[in-house]
Amino acid sequence: MEYQIEKQWYVVSTYNGHENKVKDNLEKRIETQGLTDYIFRVLVAEHEVPVMRDGQPTGKTKMKNIYPGYIFVEMIMTDEAWFIVRNTPGVTGFVGSSGGHAKPFPVTREQIEPVLKRMGMVDEEMYSNYEVGDMVRILAGSFEGIEGEIESIDSSIGEVTISTILFGRPTPITVKFSEIEKL
Repeated sequence: MEYQIEKQWYVVSTYNGHENKVKDNLEKRIETQGLTDYIFRVLVAEHEVPVMRDGQPTGKTKMKNIYPGYIFVEMIMTDEAWFIVRNTPGVTGFVGSSGGHAKPFPVTREQIEPVLKRMGMVDEEMYSNYEVGDMVRILAGSFEGIEGEIESIDSSIGEVTISTILFGRPTPITVKFSEIEKL
């Protein structure tokens, strides 16, 4: 059996609007087929957005899919795991597969990290990719789009202090680690 030994992320295409149904189906199949040691996480990239009525927030929120038609699967690419995922009802294929029974290419850590961060999912491995002095961009909040240099990282509370220029002056900004991406 030919397989990739380490777990990696793959992007799986689904019918648009069926992402959560496919996720549920796949999770059930993983359990019943005993593949929990090969398929670890199945994610629909969703985030909470305010419900608007007549251009005004209602005070309610709903989940919005960031990538309609796709789910993300963290797995070890074995023949059996690959077969189970691609033959799950609602799955239309893997992104990065050239067809002809060729296994797909995994998504790089740099590509999946912003997706996980937008969902509020930060793991210890992400911190090792950032150092003091790295240039980053703020992804969310009132400073969205601002770029700066990392001054300090506090992984115990999940915050990063960034030095940037605001109103012509060097200014430190403290933001959540999940709200930055490396430039």
